Amino acid sequence: MLIIVQARTNSHRFPKKVLYKLENKPIIIHVLDRLKKSKFKNNLVVATSDKSSDDELVRLLKRKKIKIYRGNLKNVSKRLYETALKLKEKYFVRVSGDSPVIDVKILDRLIEIFKKKKYSNYDIITNVFPKTFPKGMSFEIIKREIISKNMKFMTNNEKEHVTKYFYKNSAKFKIKNLKNFDKKKYNLDLTLDKKIDLKRIMIYLNNNV
Repeated sequence: MLIIVQARTNSHRFPKKVLYKLENKPIIIHVLDRLKKSKFKNNLVVATSDKSSDDELVRLLKRKKIKIYRGNLKNVSKRLYETALKLKEKYFVRVSGDSPVIDVKILDRLIEIFKKKKYSNYDIITNVFPKTFPKGMSFEIIKREIISKNMKFMTNNEKEHVTKYFYKNSAKFKIKNLKNFDKKKYNLDLTLDKKIDLKRIMIYLNNNV
């Protein structure tokens, strides 16, 4: 399964967020290290922009020997589609590069669902529609062709947020959602949006090694 981690450094609320070091490790590397623990043999790539603002991120990823694809900064849908097309994958997992505490047990559950015959031709398999897991624990398995077929109907905002259009028009698509299966464990807001969120993330990391 192809896993595409979308990442950029020009965040307005927290510039260079994915490069910020938690426990002496950049956030993007926390994300990648966690994804590598999946029980499935996954193809991992980071999709970032072709702007010079992301050159520092690219240099880091090259040092770590991580596959990279560079594309449109604002049209994230196009960037992810082109990444999957280049790697000749019909489906891919979408992961945010600023989610340092994601749990691959959730990812593995989604892949297990995808591998079942009755869901193998679905358009999206997700855990965010409706969202029952906390923010910062999101995964989406997306069929590549639904992006290319629907891009012309999407607003710029929807192109940036990739699946927003499909959830808004869910009656037109086959979508399977995974509900929270451990509400005691997955009960915190783990969004890393601003620097103030780092304290909460650090507490979670220290309690969930």
